[in-house]
Amino acid sequence: MLRRVVEQVFGLALRVFFRRIELDGLERVPAGGPVIFVLNHPNALIDPAFLLCLSPRPVSFLAKAPLFRTPVLGLIVRAFDSIPVHRKQDEGGSVDNRDTFRKARELLLRGRAVAIFPEGTSHSDPQLKPLKTGAARIALGTGLEGLVVVPAGLYYTAKARFRSDALVCFGDPLPVAPVPIGETGEPPAAAVAALTHSIEAALRAVTLQAGDVEVLRLVERVGEIFAAASDDAWTVAEAFDLRRKLVAGHATLRTRDPARLQRIVDRVRRYARDLGELGLGPDHLAPHHITFAGSLRYALRSAFTLGLVLPLALAGTILHYPSYRASGLLAARVAGEYEDMVATVKLLAATLLFPLTWLLAGLVVGHLASPTAGLVVGLLAAPAAGYAALHFWERFASVAAAARGLLLFLTRKNLLARLAAERQAIRAEIVALADLVPV
Repeated sequence: MLRRVVEQVFGLALRVFFRRIELDGLERVPAGGPVIFVLNHPNALIDPAFLLCLSPRPVSFLAKAPLFRTPVLGLIVRAFDSIPVHRKQDEGGSVDNRDTFRKARELLLRGRAVAIFPEGTSHSDPQLKPLKTGAARIALGTGLEGLVVVPAGLYYTAKARFRSDALVCFGDPLPVAPVPIGETGEPPAAAVAALTHSIEAALRAVTLQAGDVEVLRLVERVGEIFAAASDDAWTVAEAFDLRRKLVAGHATLRTRDPARLQRIVDRVRRYARDLGELGLGPDHLAPHHITFAGSLRYALRSAFTLGLVLPLALAGTILHYPSYRASGLLAARVAGEYEDMVATVKLLAATLLFPLTWLLAGLVVGHLASPTAGLVVGLLAAPAAGYAALHFWERFASVAAAARGLLLFLTRKNLLARLAAERQAIRAEIVALADLVPV
């Protein structure tokens, strides 16, 4: 019961925090039988939350032991049949995880699904950390026929930012062949090393491995330009796949033609600088789509829509802003320089503060009016106002950005056309690299 409640609460919280959540490759996840999910770990407790709340089948995580000693989080991790993992950095000395492995193997022998972060810790590095051998040791130690390891890559467009996008990409299942188990009850070291190597390769196939932060930033800029110059809207999965190809293209070009790579880098940086000075993004330039009649229809439609929800959105903004602001300030204070912790603190704080806000609003209205009115406000009106505020300000930001682009089109049409042409030229230059790496 508790597990179901937590799944629903955190599943809703994830869909509010992130603008778009996509699950790619669900058809690769076995509907039954023993499975070990292996995941990269870029975003602290947000990472397991995705699999726990959105997985097509129940999953039990291996989680660091200190979580089990935390008052609220301890209750939650136990509700999901999580298994404590003891780490040297937490225990301050030698650790013994034999009981951890035994419990994980017992779940697998019962045909359950177990999830592991083989990197061992959350981080903000642009590539995988060296993998621990725990996943391979657990898998091989079961001696099971039919056991598979399923890689799950987690990708965030801006992991610490509210209303960014997220992707869970499931890769091809990796079959685990049984091996002889020694007297110690553990599989041979050579088999463990080989399977760990295979798991690393499988994880690399579903994650973005940029090498360093500068390459990652460049790839993100080019990806935005490339997508904005396309006529069709892109899914998060398509954007992720494009960035993986761009990373591969960058590595290839750095070896084969570094001068050409530098010219492209300089061109992209100049373009990004020019747009930044105008307060625009690559997707705000589309003069070939802009007509006076179309702009007028868009303005009237947007004004009508925003006007309809304005009263409720303003009420929702006033009611929820203190909690929203407090969540951000708390995240900045608690997470500090650890970017991988920011979203976790924001989400946990908001999950607590927003319902308290609704409760308080209901109590105030109930005191001033009637208990029935208080219930309506606390259970329906206050959450609805928050939802209206969320979508109002998103739509308002989109309209404001479009208005800046339109104003530039009307007042500096030649400049906008030049920038749009440069965007297309950069896209064409990237496409021209397809003979090296398909893009």
